[in-house]
Amino acid sequence: MNETLVQPGAVTAELAYTVDTGEKPVNETFGPNNIRRRVSGTNERRAMQIRDGRPLAGEFSLDVAGFEFVGHQTQVRDFFDPDELKRVYYPEVEALIKKVSGASRVVVFDHTLRSGDEAEREARLIREPVLNVHNDYTEWSGPQRVRELLPDEAEALLQRRFAIIQVWRAINKPIQSNPLAIADARSLAPKDLIRAERRYPNRVGETYRVAHNPDHRWFYFPLMRRDEALVFKVYDSAKDGRARFTAHGSFDDPTTPAGAPPRQSIEARAFAFFAP
Repeated sequence: MNETLVQPGAVTAELAYTVDTGEKPVNETFGPNNIRRRVSGTNERRAMQIRDGRPLAGEFSLDVAGFEFVGHQTQVRDFFDPDELKRVYYPEVEALIKKVSGASRVVVFDHTLRSGDEAEREARLIREPVLNVHNDYTEWSGPQRVRELLPDEAEALLQRRFAIIQVWRAINKPIQSNPLAIADARSLAPKDLIRAERRYPNRVGETYRVAHNPDHRWFYFPLMRRDEALVFKVYDSAKDGRARFTAHGSFDDPTTPAGAPPRQSIEARAFAFFAP
């Protein structure tokens, strides 16, 4: 526990951390629409205090805490329609990230739909909530993703500051099951980051797993609605003291009522390029 007294509005819940054994863990994705997963590595579950971030939302900023919680209306009617996502949601996310980050150019490059219901996952070929604490990109894989997706521009773009920013939200009912916990980037130490290989059928990437540190300060936003978004940074090339990586992971909320609907969520990932 990182605090001796439970804060008002906080829950105590177990988070799935990774034990640094010296071996590089592997996350492998395969199968139809890449919904199957094999994972290696040693995990440990640690009880941590996770505070309700809603009363503090105005105190969080992307460059300091690594995340912001915002109201954000979407015109998307069906998040399971890939054409509508590209036509409607991607431009919405690009505009939101520009506003929050101050980037001069934003390029949404993918998204992941998730469900806590196994039958829905199989029917729609979407993924499960990720329960282990992680950060999606590393010192190597952040720039590498630019090279893979924008090869003609990459070397010029990598000469100046860029970030990878994600937008996470509910796509249907307010989230009661498996909410997302996010750590204040100021409480994350470099020694906590464990490089993990991320294998896809057509490429190999890299993520950070996260080792337990009692100093981690965790927050979540209970009952997140469809018109709210959590904007957070998973890579920043700037090394000037601003937030660069933001640990996060889903958890079993002890206050989730019996019979609560399974989580349905989407995260969109984007490059944010900044003017010189």
